[in-house]
Amino acid sequence: MAAERLLLDQAGIPGDLHHGASRLSGAREPWLPRGTVLRNDRQLSALCPVELAEVAARLGIAELRPEWLGGNLSIDGLAAFSRIAPGSRLAFGGAWAGKGRFDGGAVLRVEAYNFPCRQAGRAVADAASRPGLEFAFVKAAAELRGLVLSVDRAGPIMVGDPVLVMPPTLPRS
Repeated sequence: MAAERLLLDQAGIPGDLHHGASRLSGAREPWLPRGTVLRNDRQLSALCPVELAEVAARLGIAELRPEWLGGNLSIDGLAAFSRIAPGSRLAFGGAWAGKGRFDGGAVLRVEAYNFPCRQAGRAVADAASRPGLEFAFVKAAAELRGLVLSVDRAGPIMVGDPVLVMPPTLPRS
């Protein structure tokens, strides 16, 4: 369900499936026993409308909605969205434009690229009433699946907020 405003706490979106400071390991961590408690680096899933449109075109469907993929945020206007480097931060709102002190809302940390999977493919196939898309989605969405994020600074995110990408900083030697 689309919202005009989200109020994030340190664990993500209150009431969301992925809300929490920790999560249990699963298929993404084959080196750990399933169910191992980990820091939650998947509090939010962000997608880009331009990339979703490209995946839809590759699949031959009219649209691909963020909610079909479990997306929490739809972020437009950032070039090569799914290629934003892990460790970068997305700062929402305010008028600071990267100069001086941040005066906006939430700040999210890019944890990783969100790899396409069959589970998301199955959701797309069900929504589009085309069973063959379950496997096709994984290939079509390669490098366009968006990002998983965690909350660095709790606060609001509102529709139309400016979003500034702060690349990861390297330590000084």
